[in-house]
Amino acid sequence: MKRLGFGPRTIRIDYADDGMMKVHLVKGSQPYAKYDVQSGGPIRNECLPTLRAAGIDPEKETIVIFCNMSNWNAEQRVITQNSPYYAGGTNRSGTAWQVDSPILELASLANKEPRVKDGQYGDISIGRYNSIFIGGVCHELGHALGLPHNKERPDEQAAFGTALMGSGNRTYGENLRGEGKGSFLTLAHGLKLASHPIFSGSVKGIDLPSNAEVSAVTLENRGKAFTLSGTVKADPPAYAVLGYMDPDGGGDYDATTCTAIPDAEGKFVLDANALAAGKSGVFRVVVVQANGAANSFAGASSRITFPYLVAADGSVDLSASEARLELAPLLESLERPADGAAAALKPVEASSAGPLVKETARVLAASVGFKPGPSPAAAEGILCHLSEAAPKSARVGYGRALPNRLPEGLLFSCGSRLFPRGLYAHAMSSHVWDLGGKWKSLEGHAGLPDGHDGGSCVFVVKADGKELWRSPKTEPGALRSFKVSIDGVSNLELLVEDAGDGIGSDWGCWFAPQVTR
Repeated sequence: MKRLGFGPRTIRIDYADDGMMKVHLVKGSQPYAKYDVQSGGPIRNECLPTLRAAGIDPEKETIVIFCNMSNWNAEQRVITQNSPYYAGGTNRSGTAWQVDSPILELASLANKEPRVKDGQYGDISIGRYNSIFIGGVCHELGHALGLPHNKERPDEQAAFGTALMGSGNRTYGENLRGEGKGSFLTLAHGLKLASHPIFSGSVKGIDLPSNAEVSAVTLENRGKAFTLSGTVKADPPAYAVLGYMDPDGGGDYDATTCTAIPDAEGKFVLDANALAAGKSGVFRVVVVQANGAANSFAGASSRITFPYLVAADGSVDLSASEARLELAPLLESLERPADGAAAALKPVEASSAGPLVKETARVLAASVGFKPGPSPAAAEGILCHLSEAAPKSARVGYGRALPNRLPEGLLFSCGSRLFPRGLYAHAMSSHVWDLGGKWKSLEGHAGLPDGHDGGSCVFVVKADGKELWRSPKTEPGALRSFKVSIDGVSNLELLVEDAGDGIGSDWGCWFAPQVTR
């Protein structure tokens, strides 16, 4: 924090009258063998009575639990651990579960000898062991304080090393051994911590939720970079705007950051200039307020999340996000009566927007009060959009089955490619149509919508119970295209499975599915 210009600001710890940090000892109620990496919830629950007896409300504090769940064989110098090792939280409260062990100590960070055998990392120096697990303490505490993952930009890597909230948990202190530059805190996360009550010492407005609103957003393509400009209003005031450039794949570990300070009128400009070539991605904007509150950029409900596509040569395509900005008034009208959507459609029709944007606008407006057309078996013409045809049945794993729109206002786009039509199909889902044996070919695309982080799905096409096509495991940013023969098929079913890892965030979508004669 001092390097970033905030002064020697650090964590405020609960101290006793003698100046020593308070540590609350809790003995597990179960035998040691009953606990493992997944025991975080039960372990926390066992700590709560002790904390409350000490006058601490664990739901209004950030607590760190060091789990004595390591096994150290001093003679063979072998160590293993089966401890919970994760965290989560906000500016208001958080919990971090940490690994503790008999050989974990700051004084060993600089030592290349002796060596130890770790159950996960193999034969490593005592210094490397402490880098990994003391770095892990810092990394997980960051999550408990509300910090997401992020990766270092190339300029940051050259100057400072590895971002703590990226893979910096493994490089912490390696500079003391001459093995690298070590770990550092990015400016984006320093800005976020600056107003955190544990760093600032102020709890003024701590219970006020984030209420930041960003308006007048514009995007400017600068070839191999882009800028996002806007105006932010918030109470308590917004003092920083953070941008996360998150390429698809790798979760958010590889998201690089940029920052902006709003002027007196709330205007700001974010310079997205650390993009991964050859990948699609999303640009997430986070506004930080003076009470420590920060709007969440996770999930599909964020209105300040913008997809982009970067070609192999580094050039940027912002077409999907530009379409989103053009369609913003229409998207906001979707929850109002049909006349609201109709009124919002008129400016788009009269604008200079391209054919794809105008078609998308017309389809979105028609999705309000939507009534399906005839089933494919009764439809006329040479092409039938399945999202507009009456199904025999439709079920989804979360929310309601919706044609041509998503539950939380996002457009049907994937890999920064915009589609006017689609089917929301959160796993586990099934859409079935009666084709009447009258169609020759089925084609379309499948994937998860841009702007919705996490989740993984498998997409399946079945015809009269026979599997015709199955996608590989599909994560955000990956678009799967298909074209199969359905000659003589009576019943067509589109299924979305959970890829074997549960249905959390599995926002499967079928993009532009259609049958032709």
